[in-house]
Amino acid sequence: MTKLSVNINKIATLRNARGGNNPSVVKVAKDCESFGAQGITVHPRPDERHITTKDVYDLKSVVTTEFNIEGYPDNRFMKIIKDLRPEQATLVPDGPDVLTSNAGWDTHENQSFLTDIILELKSYGTRVSLFLAPDEKMITAAKTISTDRIEFYTEPYANKYSVNKREAIKEYINAAKIARDLGIGINAGHDLSLQNLAYLIKEIPFIDEVSIGHALIADALYYGLENTIQMYLNQIK
Repeated sequence: MTKLSVNINKIATLRNARGGNNPSVVKVAKDCESFGAQGITVHPRPDERHITTKDVYDLKSVVTTEFNIEGYPDNRFMKIIKDLRPEQATLVPDGPDVLTSNAGWDTHENQSFLTDIILELKSYGTRVSLFLAPDEKMITAAKTISTDRIEFYTEPYANKYSVNKREAIKEYINAAKIARDLGIGINAGHDLSLQNLAYLIKEIPFIDEVSIGHALIADALYYGLENTIQMYLNQIK
């Protein structure tokens, strides 16, 4: 079954707006797990505009499911992974000036760079996932650099879903089959919601994991966190 990893960046954004520790990202992470989430995702950006480096270290001692740390693999990120050895590191190509991840890796152009990075991350016992567009050439190249998984960048799917869901999903289905045939695991994330998640899983039932933050936290304002996580789990089922 596809697993749900809750991205708690937005909890840190809310906390940082007033300072202090309310809401506590540590408590929310523990609550998400107790409510049924099968993983916790964070993206500690260099400017610490939401999750801070300290948050990541604090979370490592309490997360009991799968800890997924996203980021651009600069020296700071690599040190975090080396120190904490999370279950998964998701590599994204965006630099510090990018508001949110908005493109996948060019695995051709960055082949040498990513090969060295992935080799180092694997030496820490961490699974590696690459943030990618559903592009056959990029997936094929990802196989040559020995990534364990790819994470489909699903904003284009989400944007097209309300207009024509069949067209929206088509390239993802084709890309997912290519990745599966190459022995690469598949994650998905970005703009997934209660509106479009079930259809994605129905059409690509072998997705290993979805990472959802913004929509899930926004829904929790209306439905409550526990109920919202159950609603997302039901969409996956």
